[in-house]
Amino acid sequence: MTDPTTAPVLAAGAVCWRRRAKSVEVLLVFRPGRGDVSLPKGKTEPTESLPETAVREVLEETGYQVHLGVPLGSTSYVLPNGRDKSVVYWAAEVPRGELERGVFVPNDEVNAVEWVPLAKVGKRLTYERDIELMQRFAELAVTGELESFALIALRHAKAAFDSPSGTDADRRLTPRGLAQARSVVPALAAWGPTKIVSSTAARCLATVAPLAKATGLEVKRAPQLSQDGWELQEHDPEGVREVVARRVAKGRTTVLCSHAPVLPEIIEQIAEATGSPNGGRMTRAGILGTAEFTVVHLAAKAPHRILAIETHSAPE
Repeated sequence: MTDPTTAPVLAAGAVCWRRRAKSVEVLLVFRPGRGDVSLPKGKTEPTESLPETAVREVLEETGYQVHLGVPLGSTSYVLPNGRDKSVVYWAAEVPRGELERGVFVPNDEVNAVEWVPLAKVGKRLTYERDIELMQRFAELAVTGELESFALIALRHAKAAFDSPSGTDADRRLTPRGLAQARSVVPALAAWGPTKIVSSTAARCLATVAPLAKATGLEVKRAPQLSQDGWELQEHDPEGVREVVARRVAKGRTTVLCSHAPVLPEIIEQIAEATGSPNGGRMTRAGILGTAEFTVVHLAAKAPHRILAIETHSAPE
């Protein structure tokens, strides 16, 4: 068993940004207790996913409710007590409505926030590790790849091996599966999905039900994403291609809930629809455990090429 007093500290945060005319500004936080200028971030809470942590910490430290964009990687360093600390970051645009609504309240950790032009951020940050992270962010800004949306391929939660009717499509979630479906909601919601598309199988519909309730979104049923449909069509990708191509064309963050045999095809069809390389990385991204999901980040501007891929799971 890992000793909690010596285990690495995990944290998450975001580079919050906004556009001003043709320039990009970044939100920095001032922490009086540490006497530094940094990026909003914080440690994960028990049973909290890293994406959930990033969104929560931004809200607590800046007053802005954001949704995550492309991943920026991580920074690592050693704390004064000798423990290792790793902080994972995402880009996060602060939309106009949130800029108008958000209200910063000074607290024990952060006494001020400031929007700083990207070109001047490096001179304001205290730590070299943050400056290096901002260099990666600046590369995305230069190439116009900060604006993005995501297609999130989600495998259904843990289901029973059989059903009362004897049909695969009627298999229900187990108690563990129901818990997974609830616990994965904050992680999925971190990307602000605006559409939920699900296989017609009972276990998939039950998996996305808590997300639909939390977001107020309706669930669109897609038989093309069902395991029965996949097997009936003898693994013909045409049905999956149709669903994926439509979601790519819409350019809106969408959760696609499906099954282990179908998920690799969903990922491959995202690559095909965007003209992106389709190799081993794409295949691995489609191999998911129950309630795991892969986030495929796509450029907002056509041809919507793939910018990044990351995989997460429901906190246990």
